[in-house]
Amino acid sequence: MAKKKSAPQAKTVEPEKTEKKLKSSNAISVRHILCEKHSKIMDAIAELKNNTRFDKVAEKYSEDKAKAGGNLGKQNRGSMVGPFQDAAFALPESTCDKPVYTDPPVKTKFGYHIIMVEKRY
Repeated sequence: MAKKKSAPQAKTVEPEKTEKKLKSSNAISVRHILCEKHSKIMDAIAELKNNTRFDKVAEKYSEDKAKAGGNLGKQNRGSMVGPFQDAAFALPESTCDKPVYTDPPVKTKFGYHIIMVEKRY
């Protein structure tokens, strides 16, 4: 009997592992999912690992004004809180249908974030 092929998994990244490979940039186009509770953000990660689009997961789970797909737009270095900025600038570019995101989530004073970067400037 042939083995059943599983669906490709979304890529996750620990920011410190990619930082040296990326070109230097002063701004990024970034999306995130923000949840106050750790259990809720872990539910969002589970959906991402099931290959649900990042923007759809953000619309369902994010608890901030960026509910429209989690889009924060273009952000300059220095305009974000420390842990969020460090993680965001360490991520490579990716797309909503094949996101490379922070796993584990990043904890800031606002809650837990799953972050992905769409473009580096």
